[in-house]
Amino acid sequence: MGAKIVSQEVIIIGIAGPSGSGKSLMASTIVSEIGSDQVVVISEDSYYKDLGDMPQDARKSVNFDHPDAFDHALLCENLKQLQQGEGVEIPQYDHSTHSRLKTTKHIGKHTIIVLEGILLFADPTLRELMDIRIYIDTPLDICLVRRLERDVTVRGRSVESVLRQYQATVRPMYLQFIEPSKRYADIMVPRGGKNRIATDMIKAKMNELLGYANNGSSRIE
Repeated sequence: MGAKIVSQEVIIIGIAGPSGSGKSLMASTIVSEIGSDQVVVISEDSYYKDLGDMPQDARKSVNFDHPDAFDHALLCENLKQLQQGEGVEIPQYDHSTHSRLKTTKHIGKHTIIVLEGILLFADPTLRELMDIRIYIDTPLDICLVRRLERDVTVRGRSVESVLRQYQATVRPMYLQFIEPSKRYADIMVPRGGKNRIATDMIKAKMNELLGYANNGSSRIE
């Protein structure tokens, strides 16, 4: 690839990887430690399609690890609006009911948008909107343990239901969509948010990008 001159005011950094890999931890850690209101996190989970019109039992049978489960068109639209300096209303999703809340989260103009989710790199249109792509490459056994802890304690699921979902859709969809998408990453990070060296390096790059943006200058990649 040749050098790319990047001069837009809004920089989008994508963090992808399997469920439970540590994407959210890395994104929240970086943003918290940078401590700038110019940086914001958007989760792909917010763009799950609303299943509020479906019977409750039918919602549980939906494959939530397939790209079709997400409204990536709306996500792309919102990201383009943010790139143009416009504010957007981000959907809020309730995992316990598989439906969107009536309330939304307003996001205004920010210099850096950190986008995190499992299938970000599997969508070509979405992928091309990102300036930097980071893949969290965590072993699947560790991901499963983390997913169990999260879904049981935070999302009110039973251990049995989490394991059934993992075997039926989570692992197969990882092999079909998520794992192949890591070839599009610019940076590969093992161990997720607990990888302190990688976290510090990404923070340093983001601080550099904030400096470029604040100075109003272009950069060459």
